[in-house]
Amino acid sequence: MRIVGKALLLGGIAALLYFERKYPLRQPVEPGVRRLARNVATGALTAVTVSLFDRPVVARVSKLTEQRRWGLLPRLRAPAPVKTALAVALMDYTLYWWHVLLHRVPVLWRLHEPHHIDRDLDTSTGVRFHFGEFLASIPWRCAQVIAIGAGPRALALWQKLTLAEVLFHHSNVRMPRDLERAMSRFVVTPRLHGIHHSVVRSERDSNYSSGLTVWDRLHGTAGVVLGRDDVEIGLLDHSRAEDVTLVKTLALPFNRRDSTGD
Repeated sequence: MRIVGKALLLGGIAALLYFERKYPLRQPVEPGVRRLARNVATGALTAVTVSLFDRPVVARVSKLTEQRRWGLLPRLRAPAPVKTALAVALMDYTLYWWHVLLHRVPVLWRLHEPHHIDRDLDTSTGVRFHFGEFLASIPWRCAQVIAIGAGPRALALWQKLTLAEVLFHHSNVRMPRDLERAMSRFVVTPRLHGIHHSVVRSERDSNYSSGLTVWDRLHGTAGVVLGRDDVEIGLLDHSRAEDVTLVKTLALPFNRRDSTGD
C-alpha cells in the first residue's frame, strides 16, 4: 500500500507539472530551473527536519493517544469510519488556526515568511516551507492529536490528504472557472489560494484554509474573488530576484528586523 500511495503521489505531482506548463494560470515572474531548484532545496531540508523530529514525535503521541483513549473522539459512540472522518476534519480545522497564528504572531510570521516571498506560485511553492516553521509546529501538532484523539491511521490519512491538497492549491493550473468555482465551495483551489499569496496585505490575510474551505467562511476570513487572474504574488519588500535567493530564504527568520507581514 505504501508503494501504491507513493506512486499515486508522484503521478499526481507529474500531472500538476504537466498541466502547469500546458495551461498556466499566471505567467512566471522568474522562469527557469533556478527558482525550482531553490524551492526543492528548501523543501528537502524541511523534509529531513520532518523525518528526524516531527514524524517520530507526533507518531509516538498519536500512538499513546489511541492506547490511552485521550481526546474527544474516543468518547463518541460512532462507527470507526465516522470517527476517522471526524478526526481528519478536525485536524484540518485546527490546522486552519495554526495558519492564522502563523500570520498574526510576529515570531511565527518570521518562520512562515520564507514561504510567502516566492514571487511565483506553483506546485514547487507547496514544498517551500522553512524547516523552522515545522519545528515550531510540533507542539501544536501534538496538541491537535491529543485534543481530537487522532490515532495513527487517522493521522496518516490526514497527512496524505493535506499534502495532496497543498500541492494542488499551490499549483499554477488554469482550471475552467465554473469547475473551480464549484470545487472552491468545498476545497481550496489554485485561484482561491493565489489570493492568499497576494502582495496586498488585506488579500493575504484571507483564505487560511488548507483543505476544506468551510473554515474560512465560518470565521469570516474567506476571500472568494475567482473572477480575477491578476493577483501579484509575493511580498512587496522581497520583490527582486536577489531578495529571494536560497541563502536569504533560509536566513530570513533569523534577521533582526520588524516583521509585520506588510
